[in-house]
Amino acid sequence: MMGFKSALLVTLLCVTLFSCNICKSTQKSKVVSKEESVTGAGKITPAADQLVNYLPLLKGKKVGLMGNQTTIVGENKEHLVDVLLANGVDLRFGFAPEHGFRGTIERGEKVDNDKDAKTGLPLYTLYGGNDKQDSIVQSVDVMIFDLQDVGARFYTYITSLHRVMELCAKHNKELIVLDRPNPCGDQVDGPVRKDDKFKSNVSFHKIAMIHGLTVGELANMINGEKWLENGLQCKVTVVPVENWDHSMMYELPIVPSPSLPNHLSVRLYSSLCLFEGTEISVGRGTDWPFQVVGYDDPVYGSFTYNPGEKEGMVKHVEGKGQTMYGLDLRGLNADDQKFTLKYVIDFYQKMPDKSKFFTRAAFFDKLAGTDELRKQIIAGKSEKEIRASWSKDLDEYKQMRKKYLLYKDF
Repeated sequence: MMGFKSALLVTLLCVTLFSCNICKSTQKSKVVSKEESVTGAGKITPAADQLVNYLPLLKGKKVGLMGNQTTIVGENKEHLVDVLLANGVDLRFGFAPEHGFRGTIERGEKVDNDKDAKTGLPLYTLYGGNDKQDSIVQSVDVMIFDLQDVGARFYTYITSLHRVMELCAKHNKELIVLDRPNPCGDQVDGPVRKDDKFKSNVSFHKIAMIHGLTVGELANMINGEKWLENGLQCKVTVVPVENWDHSMMYELPIVPSPSLPNHLSVRLYSSLCLFEGTEISVGRGTDWPFQVVGYDDPVYGSFTYNPGEKEGMVKHVEGKGQTMYGLDLRGLNADDQKFTLKYVIDFYQKMPDKSKFFTRAAFFDKLAGTDELRKQIIAGKSEKEIRASWSKDLDEYKQMRKKYLLYKDF
């Protein structure tokens, strides 16, 4: 990769060339063709690495950034904050999602306003609300969104995307989405949330549980389906990933949150996260979160482990200090893992007192986007029967999804 100062000089010669690589909008986002957004064989290049394609859009503007530890540039994994400042961008603040700007805060914990230790950049949170968010966004001309999603509806970074879009639309600010591959973008699966009764931070959109979109594609969907408050639309520019499509595996270069430390955990997350509506342990407090599953009863399996305390996994650790019996999934091939209900159904069926399984039933329903899944499991339905019940809604979602794809589908 060329040096960042050199890249900025190149932009002066390339202003007329970069537009073919960018999805632009004036009042609403526009989907570029697959030929424009997928450039052929070559190295997968996230949008943040494509300085020539977005630095010109920031020239002379006051800029805000929604980012975290996944907001990196190049093989040296420099933080986008450092890159923007080094290139003379007038960066005014950073917004942080769940887990904070550096990604060390635990799930669901309060994210405080702060300052970036390295640069002194003011940091604010949108997770859990911020009563000053309007004035914060009004202070800039353009917002950048650059977060690495993992492809599941209950992963809250896409909720942060929606909130940033809503603020930008409300105050007529442009949003630049620096797109990144979806590491689970090779599948669309699970129930589609239909009823707003189940809307929450972990089920914010009426999309499939495993949505099969990048954040750029989802931004276009949010605009196109007019999901923003009062039907507003956000002025969005999506800078697409180069040389990636939905059939490709992509191993994340940076841990997206404390409990997803590797590719296997990311690929299993969509299947195992439903356990968070129960007391079953998914390995938090160990070196293998979302790669082991267990409970404090030998009925669940011969493999044992003992959850303790790890950075980012201290306050919300199921079975802390106890011996968990269950499944060791660490030997699975990560690329082969796709969404399945088999783990949840198996553990429910093995529990001696089934009334104690759904200890957080309301939260389970929010994760699922419906209460039907929980009721079907209790009724003893098979995975095949359950899948049949959501197939019509899923087919309708897949048709809607096609309108917003920026990349060749799987």
